[in-house]
Amino acid sequence: MNAENPGRVVLLTASHRVAPGLLSWPAWQALHAADRVLCPDADHPQLPYLREAGVTVELGQPSAADLVEACAGGRTVVYLPSGEGDGALTDGLARMAGSGRYAMPDLELLPGSYDLPGARLLDLVQVMDRIRRECPWSSRQTHEGLAKYGIEEMYELVEAIEDGDREELREELGDVLLQVVFHARIAEEDDEAPFSVDDVAGTIVAKLINRHPHVFGDATAETPEDVRAQWLRAKAVEKRRESVTDGVPVGQPGLALAAKLASRVRTAGLDVPPPAGDGIGYELLALAVRAEAAGVDPESALRAAGRLYRDAIRAAEGLEETGA
Repeated sequence: MNAENPGRVVLLTASHRVAPGLLSWPAWQALHAADRVLCPDADHPQLPYLREAGVTVELGQPSAADLVEACAGGRTVVYLPSGEGDGALTDGLARMAGSGRYAMPDLELLPGSYDLPGARLLDLVQVMDRIRRECPWSSRQTHEGLAKYGIEEMYELVEAIEDGDREELREELGDVLLQVVFHARIAEEDDEAPFSVDDVAGTIVAKLINRHPHVFGDATAETPEDVRAQWLRAKAVEKRRESVTDGVPVGQPGLALAAKLASRVRTAGLDVPPPAGDGIGYELLALAVRAEAAGVDPESALRAAGRLYRDAIRAAEGLEETGA
């Protein structure tokens, strides 16, 4: 072994979330300049593209000693790890280096591609696809059967937001995202009108662009009020609704429903006072309308009061506050 010039090992990694062949320029430079390119996996996704680019790749599973020897004399060897990461090889190199008995080549970790923001969503789609195919419970679920879980997860998300718990917030956002991906995966199997998670994402992207002409177009919006007005105008054109009440789900909690209707009335400039009558329902309706006019979410306000009431109950029972 040439102790004066032990050479160089380049471990070339690439993200499985990026299309094979889309490598960085430094990665292509290293591949073309290398004395040898080694890969232990005959099914490595990069191989067809490397061969097409004229890069000769030797297949085989070298030991750490083999790799060190291949670099002797100042040679550069590029190694393409398998999907499992080749822990035995890297551990072997670490042991050789730690022994002090070997002239070790320079070791460089070269990322050939990087994950873009949102890349882990691809993992979620793949995992959901496999679960849908192989899990006895998940494979039998329907939109209707999952509906209640979507409602529960949204309530848990709201609670995490109101508690100010960042770790819980991250987890609950994931649970809500799971509902979206799960429903989209089920929708792929529909015989009459199938759609995928890409269709879902494409629809919301188009909607966001259309409703933000001040960002993606020539319109101007100087204030949040301007933005809201543009949003409502674009929405009205998209939906072609006959009434300002169209699209308001009546199945939502009563206070939220009342506040939403009051918001639609106020935004449209209509003069429609809430109906008067005897009973607690009319009183609650009037309170919700009043709260909305004052910029207060009646649902959030009632939940906050309810939490205080809960703590008072626990105190009367001689228990500590929950802190949530």
